[in-house]
Amino acid sequence: MADRFRVTLAQLNPVVGDLDGNAAKARQAWEQGRDAGADLVALPEMFITGYNTQDLVMKPAFHTAAIERVRALAAECADGPALAIGAPWVEGTSLYNAYLICKGGRIVATPLKHHLPNETVFDEMRIFDAGPLGGPYVVGGVRIGSPICEDAWHDDVAETLAETGAEFLLVPNGSPYYRDKFEVRLNHMVARVVETGLPVIYLNMVGGQDDQVFDGGTFALNPGGELALQMPLFDEAIAQVDLERTPEGWRLIGGEEHVHPDAWEQDYRVMVTGLRDYLAKSGFAKVLLGLSGGVDSALVAAIAADALGPENVRCVMLPSEYTSPESLEDAEAVAKALGCGYDHVPISEGRAAITRTLAPLFEGLEPGLTEENIQSRLRGLLLMALSNKFGEMLLTTGNKSEVAVGYATIYGDMAGGYNPLKDLYKTRVFETCRWRNANHRDWMMGPVGQVIPPRVIDKPPSAELREDQKDSDSLPDYAELDAMLEILVDRDGSIADCVASGFDREVARRVERLIYLSEYKRFQSAPGPRLTKGAFWLDRRYPIVNRWRDPS
Repeated sequence: MADRFRVTLAQLNPVVGDLDGNAAKARQAWEQGRDAGADLVALPEMFITGYNTQDLVMKPAFHTAAIERVRALAAECADGPALAIGAPWVEGTSLYNAYLICKGGRIVATPLKHHLPNETVFDEMRIFDAGPLGGPYVVGGVRIGSPICEDAWHDDVAETLAETGAEFLLVPNGSPYYRDKFEVRLNHMVARVVETGLPVIYLNMVGGQDDQVFDGGTFALNPGGELALQMPLFDEAIAQVDLERTPEGWRLIGGEEHVHPDAWEQDYRVMVTGLRDYLAKSGFAKVLLGLSGGVDSALVAAIAADALGPENVRCVMLPSEYTSPESLEDAEAVAKALGCGYDHVPISEGRAAITRTLAPLFEGLEPGLTEENIQSRLRGLLLMALSNKFGEMLLTTGNKSEVAVGYATIYGDMAGGYNPLKDLYKTRVFETCRWRNANHRDWMMGPVGQVIPPRVIDKPPSAELREDQKDSDSLPDYAELDAMLEILVDRDGSIADCVASGFDREVARRVERLIYLSEYKRFQSAPGPRLTKGAFWLDRRYPIVNRWRDPS
């Protein structure tokens, strides 16, 4: 009976739908594990398909192809360590989220996910069937239990595995980021260790998929909750973890423990990773954005430069007669500090032509919001023309505060393919700019040092669509607005909750009304990286037409 057992942990970044590419990554990880003397090479949940597949995995041609690709991979990896990989699995008419154990050229075990998450970004109950509570599988004479992701957030799966002979737990995950989530995961896994008395290995994937970024952070715990291994956040990595048989059972031998950065850095890394992977996985290499001289577009430019390199970022200033000289100076200063391309495209001539075209229809009517929005929509038209001509994805620059209350022009400044700030409130935009000016990391492709001039951060925000316009003319102060939005959106709270927190009831009612009225805009808005559990899209699904208002 062996007294040592080595597991190769492959914290990798799959691409949804790229069965051959994901299989090639798994094969490379398996070869590294084989060369390192591993007994088992482990990959995350649903790795062969990528995750989150949503309804794609229900397509029979797709899940059949995924299963056959794992069968072929098993044959390719016949001579060496066992391979464990997440994949769909079909039994009869049921479709499961499974963990396929391959050894000797074939699939030898198929643990099935029992608890199907049906909250936030997950909708697995409508996609998969729930598997039964099962027992461990055997590799090299060692009995291993694999609760799949959500299964490890409940006590029954792990306890059943322990009761049926599992000697340690290997938990494959497709667990996406939200702020402070690592502590939540760690607490759940400590609970499983305490309940079962078994070592636990928590394996997570990395990389961006649409609005979700998987942050890795794979770790291992010994009985008692002692940390034995902690892999980096966000980076692809392969690590070996060894277990040793003792009189008390198997114990993990301590490995490297990477220190995790703070929440500000993690959020920024998510925005960079989300943009970088969204572009790479959808076939784009370059971006452009409207650079207004304001703080939001400056931060998007910095994120883009850090994600792609400044040479792949085009900044475009589209001034009107309402654009201040300071904004012109600030926009150029940001582009220069980042080293991005910079174009100056005035809109006055085009706007005058549109005004003349509409004059017969608008005769006798006072100018107002319509004329302001024409400016924004003309900018959107010009930016999309540049995007089409040069093959550069247009980025939108609206922050979560604006997205929440609809302070944006649909088909205007909302035009574009991706929004890095979609889940970042305005008050956090200011602080994130200051953080980026003070910090640089090796994963950033942009320059070191101050890239957003302090004047850009400190000046009063303005859309500059009319004379002397300020955001505060239309909205509460951002500190007040964001605090109410966190109650109404992130915490799903009420008007009464806002009043209890010290806010004026009528102001809170107005904010709530704006949230509901702008649902149709969000339905058509660009995706962006999820930073919280209150992100717009899959976390929060509301009807577009809705007459209900909170009566409290």
